[in-house]
Amino acid sequence: MVAPKDLGIEVIGVREGATVELDLRLESVMEGVLVTGTARAPLTGECVRCLEPLERELEADFQEMYSYPDADDRSRDADTGDDAEEEDRLFLEADLFDLEPVLRDAVVLALPLQPVCREDCPGLCAECGARLADDPGHHHDAADIRWAALQGLAEAMRDGEKDNAPRRRGDDPQEK
Repeated sequence: MVAPKDLGIEVIGVREGATVELDLRLESVMEGVLVTGTARAPLTGECVRCLEPLERELEADFQEMYSYPDADDRSRDADTGDDAEEEDRLFLEADLFDLEPVLRDAVVLALPLQPVCREDCPGLCAECGARLADDPGHHHDAADIRWAALQGLAEAMRDGEKDNAPRRRGDDPQEK
């Protein structure tokens, strides 16, 4: 089967046109056809921590009941009173069933919500955006902004101490 459009979420999904391998089992039951299966598809996306591209293989299991069109009449005779359940029912149409909505639900629910390239991915530096996996010792000497004014004062005082340092006799060129 060829993957339909938008089979995924923002950060990971099955590319449109990719091959989706289906393993299906169809069982005839009183109410219709019970479809049980497994879908295997290639995933493409990006790591949510470091934004590196990633590729994975997805396997999603599903099971759905497709009712015969006249089963709707039989269920009304039983008068279950559950209108919400009837809206969610899928029906056979001319002995055919549409598997796309079932496949979409199974695949999207099986996707990782926050895919990572590896479990211990350190991500990106919050200050400069460098990939931390490439440079494990990466860091910035940054002072807490609440102390920035005092740091400036301390530097000014150090500069002033250098200017006001006691001099030894003969160090001053004007004395000679």
